[in-house]
Amino acid sequence: MSSIRCIIAIAASKQWDIWQLDVNNAFLHGDLHEEVYMKAPHGLSNPSGKICLLQKSLYGLKQASRQWFAKLTSELISRGYTQSKNDYSLFLKTAMILKVVDDILITGNDSKGISQLKSHLHHIFTIKDLGKLHFFLGIEVGYTTSGISLTQTKYTRELLSHCNIQDLTPTVTPLPQNIKLHQQEGELYHDPTYYRTMVGKMNFLTHTRPDLAFTVQHLSQFLQEPRAPHVAALHHALRYIAATEGQGILLNSSGQLTLQAFSDSDWAACPNTRRSVTGYVLMLGSSPITWKSKKQSTVSKSSSEAEYRAMSSAASEVTWMVRLLQELQVPITKPVILHCDNMSAIHIARNPIYHERTKHIEIDCHFTREKVLEGLIQLTYLPTSSQLADIWARAGSAYMHHEHNLLIARHYKIITRYDMT
Repeated sequence: MSSIRCIIAIAASKQWDIWQLDVNNAFLHGDLHEEVYMKAPHGLSNPSGKICLLQKSLYGLKQASRQWFAKLTSELISRGYTQSKNDYSLFLKTAMILKVVDDILITGNDSKGISQLKSHLHHIFTIKDLGKLHFFLGIEVGYTTSGISLTQTKYTRELLSHCNIQDLTPTVTPLPQNIKLHQQEGELYHDPTYYRTMVGKMNFLTHTRPDLAFTVQHLSQFLQEPRAPHVAALHHALRYIAATEGQGILLNSSGQLTLQAFSDSDWAACPNTRRSVTGYVLMLGSSPITWKSKKQSTVSKSSSEAEYRAMSSAASEVTWMVRLLQELQVPITKPVILHCDNMSAIHIARNPIYHERTKHIEIDCHFTREKVLEGLIQLTYLPTSSQLADIWARAGSAYMHHEHNLLIARHYKIITRYDMT
């Protein structure tokens, strides 16, 4: 999804059209390189009980998706396209091609080459040309003078139609302020499948709803044995979703494609394991292209260490995104700015004399320091009140959530069709 949002953001900035293709019976085009046998289909006269040796892949075979992808890859390479080393589903030439199962997105400034490619793919595979991109993987794509909006309104309504709550009184935050859910607190919920299903559906919603990333991360910790407080928190999030069903992100068409990152953490946030939460977001120009909220894998001994680990995760994502943008021939000014609201963590990353204080930190966390020394990343301090990554690290108050969304809407135009009232 990061690659998809990145390419759409580039297309919006450069005013390129995005075309969508659908391949008919995609998995049936794959060539099999192993001997695969199957029983004769029902209805076929087979008195001697013979079995079939397959020459092409079928739906249901474990090899089907891999062989279809190999077939498409070989065709695109034969047309002069190169496969990205940073995302194997991306192919580049005079146009950008992104493949997701049997759906294909094409964008670029070579309209003649795109038309020729469509004709070639139709001749080889038989495709449906769905025209300009409007609906993809459950995501609604809208076009405005400001850019391209991504929402999941239809999916949100379907999600809410399956929830077992009568009272959809709106809430102004995804979770109650400073909520700390415990693993063993409360009675076991009688229908754990319902809890798992709803959290799974909400996880898909985070593709266009970055404000729900922390909520889904928090609720996902209790999938094995959901309890009454966990379900209450889930219903609180569903009421928030009901109040903001048209919300999404706007990939802006104006401004330079400058990459910057924000990272934050909540030290010892988990009351069960005392692990901290990492949150970060990457902005391409004024468009959010990738974000994450994740509990850290180890316990941090200080808030500085927790912030340092969050910076390491953000630095890894920045490194990958820079490589991807270089393949897409998008010029990126280096160093990339990484914003953090903890001066101690910034000093640790900048200055190796703090080695005595960081002996207990694993080597992989010093990845940030390496990237600073390479000149890829520049660390800057900003106050917590201006920290965009804050909502990926903790559940704040209604006032903080409101102010944070106003900050984003005012400076970065992330939130679309959002009404806090």
